[in-house]
Amino acid sequence: MISPEPSKSGPRWFVSGDLDGFLGLSLDNLIQILLILGLCRGVLGYPDALVFGTILPATGISLLIGNGAYALQAYRLAQREGRSDRTALPYGINTVSLFAYIFLVMLPVKLTALGQGLDEASAVRLSWQAGLVACLGSGLIEACGAFCAGWLRRWLPRAALLSTLAGIALGYIALGFLLRTYAQPLVGLAVLAVILATYYGKVRFPIPGGLLAVLVGSALAWSSGLIDANPERWAQEAAQIGWRSPQLQLGSLWDARGQLLPWLGVIVPMGLFNVLGSLQNIESAEAAGDRYPVRSSLLINGLGTVVAAGLGSCFPTTIYIGHPGWKGMGARIGYSWLNGLLMGAACLLGLFGVVGQIVPIEAGMAIVLYIGLVITAQAFEATPRAHAPAVALGLMPGLAGWGALLIKAGLRAGGAGSAETPFGPGLLEGLQQADVWAAGAFALEQGQIITAMLLAAMVVYAIEQRFKAACLAALVAAACSWFGVIHAWQFSASDTTLQLGWGVGAAWAQGYLAMAAVFAAASLKGRLTRNGS
Repeated sequence: MISPEPSKSGPRWFVSGDLDGFLGLSLDNLIQILLILGLCRGVLGYPDALVFGTILPATGISLLIGNGAYALQAYRLAQREGRSDRTALPYGINTVSLFAYIFLVMLPVKLTALGQGLDEASAVRLSWQAGLVACLGSGLIEACGAFCAGWLRRWLPRAALLSTLAGIALGYIALGFLLRTYAQPLVGLAVLAVILATYYGKVRFPIPGGLLAVLVGSALAWSSGLIDANPERWAQEAAQIGWRSPQLQLGSLWDARGQLLPWLGVIVPMGLFNVLGSLQNIESAEAAGDRYPVRSSLLINGLGTVVAAGLGSCFPTTIYIGHPGWKGMGARIGYSWLNGLLMGAACLLGLFGVVGQIVPIEAGMAIVLYIGLVITAQAFEATPRAHAPAVALGLMPGLAGWGALLIKAGLRAGGAGSAETPFGPGLLEGLQQADVWAAGAFALEQGQIITAMLLAAMVVYAIEQRFKAACLAALVAAACSWFGVIHAWQFSASDTTLQLGWGVGAAWAQGYLAMAAVFAAASLKGRLTRNGS
């Protein structure tokens, strides 16, 4: 650990290095908010009144409170230590949770509601309420994790956690944006080159690499005609500018309480990821010379997410990776509170519609692709070399889930999923003849996060010859399958949905019980061999 020399000058609320840190952190948050805007409008079909009137103001308040709290925490600790070099913990919207909740919770709820005959407005409201419950659940788990973080780290193998996270990052984030990059190659590849040169090649330009990438991408998007210069579109976005006061959404959360059980398979693992990811980032900050109390740091994170859900946002916040990078830039405390103030004000004033017109998502998508690569690479780098097979297997359920999403989107685009041609078993036969095993993809899609975690854990335990632990993991998987928490699925008119109930996943439960029997036999064989020797 680096031990900083005490400074007699004490902390300051802003120093010159905070400007570079602010540009980098605010750019990260800008990309996340533009993603929220684009995905809520484009994928979920949410109306502007919901996005600009409820979701973004709640997001802005959560950013304002969290960044302010971390800045105050850093200032007080630096004041107590007589230091001027303490860097606040970076904080913002959780990228992986953003994608996970949209594609694994909110979109399935909307499609299921539409398939059941509900109108668009009712389906949108149900989808939004499901997102609120997921966000609230994540925040509560993060807050509770402040009191049991050490136990969680001992219980869950690192390979099981990181590979599960990497599977989502590789599919929903990295591959999704790689396809978009090659759909818009001039902008996408040029921005990707800037990111590779600055983030991996360590080339130093007069401005931060992320900001340079956005400027280059925006210039190419404007010059190539990618940006819609339609005056009506600009007028529509300008009309969103104005103060929006956030409102408590306790009634909506209460109405959505029935949405909790079906999505625990996403909410609980994502909450655990956020706790452990934040814990790792706190440790990273300590290695860089800034030791923060774990409990209060995790509590701030969890309460920021709870505030977001209570005011109407579906998107959790988190402690960001990269604290040593911000510290190396010279950022201290000001970059944190300034980021919260600016992002919060822009959300409350409805400015991001116009910002999205000036800075299209294509201009920053290479940054999101980079985040996906970092998360995936970390899964291999931060785990023992011997556990690489566990990481590789843990990636696959997330990729399968993303593949299932593409299969169903393609089927709907081809005319299936309508009232005249609803989804049904006939689709599986046609796909299977083309050697596309959609039934397996749909089974892995349901509860994919839990499945990945359990499979990767089994491989870790097998590698370490801890066959009793592997047997226990297989038994847990069997129980989850039996009740439909993982794997069990059913067709709706235009989607596949989770099927909960007694014995609904019997086929998969039997498979996992067979795995448990093999691991038990291996444990017995190992014990007999040791006794015989």
